[in-house]
Amino acid sequence: MRHLLSLLKKEVRELLTPATVLPIVILAVLFASFGGFTGGVVEEALGSPPTVAIVDLDEGKYSALYFDALISRNATIVYNGSNVDDAISAMKESGAMATLVIGQDYSSLIESGERANITVYWNLKGTGLFSSMSTAPVDMVISEVRTKTSKLLIEDGMAGDPDIIMSPIGYQSTTFLGDNRLDGVSPAEVSAFMQTQSFMMPLLIMIVIVMLGGIIISSMGQEKENKTLETLLTLPVNRTTIVSGKLLGSAFVGLLFAGIYMIGLNFYMEGLMDTAASMELSQLELGTTDTAIVGIMVALAILCALGLCMILGAFAKNYKAAQSLTIPISFLAVIPFFVVLFADFSSLPLPAQAILFVIPFTHPMIAMNNMIMGDYMLVYYGIAYLVAFTLATVIITVRLYKSDILLTGLGTTIASGPLGKLFGKK
Repeated sequence: MRHLLSLLKKEVRELLTPATVLPIVILAVLFASFGGFTGGVVEEALGSPPTVAIVDLDEGKYSALYFDALISRNATIVYNGSNVDDAISAMKESGAMATLVIGQDYSSLIESGERANITVYWNLKGTGLFSSMSTAPVDMVISEVRTKTSKLLIEDGMAGDPDIIMSPIGYQSTTFLGDNRLDGVSPAEVSAFMQTQSFMMPLLIMIVIVMLGGIIISSMGQEKENKTLETLLTLPVNRTTIVSGKLLGSAFVGLLFAGIYMIGLNFYMEGLMDTAASMELSQLELGTTDTAIVGIMVALAILCALGLCMILGAFAKNYKAAQSLTIPISFLAVIPFFVVLFADFSSLPLPAQAILFVIPFTHPMIAMNNMIMGDYMLVYYGIAYLVAFTLATVIITVRLYKSDILLTGLGTTIASGPLGKLFGKK
């Protein structure tokens, strides 16, 4: 029993290291933060007063119920007139949630025992998972009016189809997303479509970067452990050439992995697509030029990741130490993935935007949505930042390879540590 306890303590000590515990703690904190963020978004979406433009061409008993419901919810009516185009313009300019158009025969259809329809023009402001929830207050108004209409019909002793009496109102949707007008498509359908499209790229980048980070850093740890790196550095080859060769070789492998994953995910996403819905939603798909821009950003993001991996790998004394150095790369890929999955970059607070902008892997993850929304300036800024980041990592890596830190490892003081060795301080 004594030997068993000793072995148990030994195994626990070896497994419960900062490298194994820290990722679990950080993940728990991240999920708790996302839970609070999600709850806040849902609460804000459901509790905020509706803002609408309304065109009432009926002005009858049943159409008046919309005004009653809006007033009871402290709604802001940005337009109340008879011109649909003016109402849509007012909706876009004010950032209202929707435009409600009530036809001339609305009340008469209900009174005759038929189902009446309204037309709703939705103003979708983003492509995140919770973007469609921004229109929830207007949905709640329509649901309230439907319930009140059913009660009035029952109180008036209306005879007819029970299904129509219980659901006397239907509506047709047209959704505006950026400069795109999607007739017959609801915000929920647009959000679902965008998730199938924009989910693929962030997931691809996250998987490839996490995988490459582990491979490259572990490889450098093995090179140090097997003394092959020392042999390589003694050869009459320029250090810049060595760095370039490692970087380009790793980039080729990364792009190969990305291509394989892209093919597999593409088949998976095609199987999820609804053919009927995709006819109208196909205008949201990227063109050839936009797709090429996204591809360039993915390649640059992979180069950024490889540059960071080579910098971190330089501080690994052996293969075991290299395992813990993969944590920063992994979290730099995971954090923007989860953030952009739930929220739009433009809807985040300015400090959060600044933090995400600094992380190079954020830019290819948000590029597709930014292009659909017509925000190309952020895409171009992202490309410029990725190029600058890649060059900076290459310069730092070359400086590291010219120093003795690859062979001696980390020091114990500031002067003898990585910064001192990197910048020539003694």
